Amino acid sequence: MAYFGSKGWLVAELKKAGITRHPVGRKKIETYKATELYGLYRKYVQKAR
Repeated sequence: MAYFGSKGWLVAELKKAGITRHPVGRKKIETYKATELYGLYRKYVQKAR
């Protein structure tokens, strides 16, 4: 269980949404910093809600 807003939480939420790799860089999302993951979260997950 990851804390709300942590990098682990962001990775889990992105994986729930079906995003396992960065859309541009094509690397696994676990390798990116939390700030980059938060941008992906806002762009792809938060809009869907």
